[in-house]
Amino acid sequence: MRRRKRTVAAVLLGIGLIAASATDAQPQTTPRTPRIGYLTQGAMSDTPSPERAAFLRGLRELGYVDGETIKIEYRSAESHVELLPEAVEALIEQGVDLIAATGTVPALAAKQATQTIPVIFTFASDPVGNGLVASLARPEGNVTGVSGMQPELAGKKLELLKDLLPALGRVAVLWTSVHPAHMREVEEAQAAARGLGISLTLYDVTRLVNLQRAFAEIESDRPDAMLTFWDYRTLAYRGMIAEFAAKQRLPTIFSSRAFVDAGGLMSFGPDPEESFRSVARYVDRVLKGAKPSELPVEQPTRFELVVNLKVATSLGIAVPPSILLRAGRTIE
Repeated sequence: MRRRKRTVAAVLLGIGLIAASATDAQPQTTPRTPRIGYLTQGAMSDTPSPERAAFLRGLRELGYVDGETIKIEYRSAESHVELLPEAVEALIEQGVDLIAATGTVPALAAKQATQTIPVIFTFASDPVGNGLVASLARPEGNVTGVSGMQPELAGKKLELLKDLLPALGRVAVLWTSVHPAHMREVEEAQAAARGLGISLTLYDVTRLVNLQRAFAEIESDRPDAMLTFWDYRTLAYRGMIAEFAAKQRLPTIFSSRAFVDAGGLMSFGPDPEESFRSVARYVDRVLKGAKPSELPVEQPTRFELVVNLKVATSLGIAVPPSILLRAGRTIE
C-alpha cells in the first residue's frame, strides 16, 4: 500500500513537471504597440511645429511616448493636396489603429479612404457642413475631433479691425475657392460687414498666380485693411502676404499667429496648441475602446488674439487699450 502511494505521487509529480515544462515552452506574447497615423497636407520638418509638439506633449501626459508605448506613422502631402489619398493609403497599409488628421481637407481624405479606422481631426472648419460628421453632438460614423470654428469667427475679425480703425470702410479678403469651408466663411464675413458698414472685395488666391494678381489689384484699389482666411496655401504664402502688406502700409488680420510671427499685424482664432492637445485626449479615449460616433465634436473654448506692436508702430497705428487688454500675446 505504501509503495502504491509513492508510485501515484511520483506519477502526479511527473505530470505536474510536464505541464509546467509545456507552459514554459509556450511562446510569451507581448502586447501590440498601438500605431497612430498622423496626416497633414503641409510640409513637415524634422523639428515639430508648435502644434505637433503640443500633440506629442498631450500624448506624453497621458502615458504615450512615440517609440516606446506607441508608434506614430507620419504622412504628408507636402502642400500637394492631390497626394493626400496616397498618403492616407500608406497609413492604412501600415496598419494604423487610428488617424489624426490636421485640418479639413486631410480629414475628408481620410474619411473617404476608410469607414472603419477611427479618424480624429483638428482645426476642421464647419465639420457638419463639410460632411465630416452628421452633427456635433452625434458624429456617427468613424470620424470626430476638434472644430476650427473659422467661419464662425469671420465676423469677429472684422469687428477687431473696426475697433483698431474706426474709419474702416473697405477690406480686401484673401480666400481660396477650393477650401471646403471658405464659402461659408465668406458668407459669414459678408453678413458681419453689412452690419459694420464695411464693403468687402474678394480675391481668390488658390494658386500663386492668383495671389500675384490680387496684389496688383489691391495695390491699385487701395483698401483700408486686409483679411486673410486660413488655408494651407495662404499659410504657405504668409511671408509674401506680410511683406506685401508692409510695403503697402496695409493693416492685416489673420486666423493664426503663424501669420503674425511672419510679420502680420493681428490674428484671432482658437489656440492651436490647446486644440492639438485636445486631439491627444481623443486618441487616448479611442485607444481605450471608445467609438468616434460616441465622442461629440469639441468646440474650442480658448481663443487667442495676437498683436504685433512693432508692425503697428511701423504703420503709424496706435493700438487702443480695448484691443491690448484682450490680447493674449503681443510682439514688441
